[in-house]
Amino acid sequence: MIEKRQFYINGAWVDPAASRDFPVIDPSTEEEVAVISLGDKADTDAAVAAANAAFETWSQTDPAERIAVVEKILEIYNARAEDMAQAMTTEMGAPLKLSREDQVGAGSYHIKDFIRAAKEFDFVRMLRPDAPNDRIILDPIGTVAMITPWNWPMNQVTLKVIPALLTGCTMVLKPSEIAPLSSILFTEILDEAGVPAGVYNMVNGDGVGVGSQLSAHPGIDMVSFTGSTRAGIAISKAAADTIKRVSLELGGKGANLVFADADEDAVRRGVAHMMENTGQSCNAPSRMLVERSIYDDAVEIARETAEHTGVANAHDDGDHIGPLVSQMQWDKVQGLIQKGIDEGARLVAGGLGRPDGLNRGYFARPTVFADVTNDMTIAREEIFGPVLSMIPFDTEEEAVRIANDTVYGLTNYAQTQDPDRLRRMARKLRSGMIHLNGKSRSAGAPFGGIKQSGNSREGGAWGLEDFVEVKAVGGYPAE
Repeated sequence: MIEKRQFYINGAWVDPAASRDFPVIDPSTEEEVAVISLGDKADTDAAVAAANAAFETWSQTDPAERIAVVEKILEIYNARAEDMAQAMTTEMGAPLKLSREDQVGAGSYHIKDFIRAAKEFDFVRMLRPDAPNDRIILDPIGTVAMITPWNWPMNQVTLKVIPALLTGCTMVLKPSEIAPLSSILFTEILDEAGVPAGVYNMVNGDGVGVGSQLSAHPGIDMVSFTGSTRAGIAISKAAADTIKRVSLELGGKGANLVFADADEDAVRRGVAHMMENTGQSCNAPSRMLVERSIYDDAVEIARETAEHTGVANAHDDGDHIGPLVSQMQWDKVQGLIQKGIDEGARLVAGGLGRPDGLNRGYFARPTVFADVTNDMTIAREEIFGPVLSMIPFDTEEEAVRIANDTVYGLTNYAQTQDPDRLRRMARKLRSGMIHLNGKSRSAGAPFGGIKQSGNSREGGAWGLEDFVEVKAVGGYPAE
């Protein structure tokens, strides 16, 4: 178990200005495993002041110096991988195997990729050859507020903290109060790596408290937020008065288009992807659109796959999914399953309640609905649980229309052996990311969405560019 820590401000662990305790609950057992303190305005102000003061020096360091610090972070992060896996399993219920391989692995993957991108990143660029005395300088944007979610803790923290460090920004991190243990451990790693005092600060808090204070704070130059669309809208409104940049990674309702010529594993692969992390991923393929000629067979395959998806305590090793993160999340998922039943979708697997043999913990049954129409609530709202909606289609045009008929636009998927159709899907599907035939994006590819799924791109060079301002300089001396 991780030792309880308070806030990390100006290079030191400090007690909160006013104690307001918040319990951390293990979702597998519903037992309290830690207590954190929630910050108030005095804590927020102190963290922002420390970051503002440190910016004057950190922003002027050589990029090579910043890269060296991040390389040290990666070394220590990898050395503490098991501690990190245990923390995430305890705080948000990712099964140990998923924590060790994917949850922890996402952090090391992003840190390594940002190091590569930074080594190739030109902070000073010539405008063009016929303008030899013009330069484009990419300056760090300033002090960044980072508000991160509970579902992929280190994935989201490293996608924000690491590029900010590499570009010369300073920062205040507010991790999810539901799953703060991994971020406390990450803070220990940065402290050990020698990140200068004030460059990185961490204050625990909730959205209405520290989150709102950071969003409106005049000392914050940018807010980088990952979470719900509802919260993203509130942050944007709070930030408007100070005209700060707001970078948003929000929800999704991904469509997975399965055509009649899809490979034989396409449906199983789609169901498994939907159930991963207990369905608590913004890029989950939660709507499976299936060509009608194979629809009945696909529904049967989906049913069998869901019924063979194991559900067990997150602390158990093996291939299974764990619990939902909290009682609130469990109640939300149960309500939406009931909504699907009430609105006439055909329940073919799973349903209400906990799986057999699990009467404690926030466990949900892997659920599949067939004969869903795209106007049903379960096809419109992001459920964030192990619930798949299956929708039949007759033509490619109809499939694309259904897929794009959503307020979201994060990730869409297509399964077909027709290369021309794959190219059409890549162009016609409206989302920030497209996965074709089960192929994900490569290292350095940007992560992000359109419409109500957000407005930024994280990862690789795009992730670095998110934290810089563009300065145009004329009359720059030739070198």
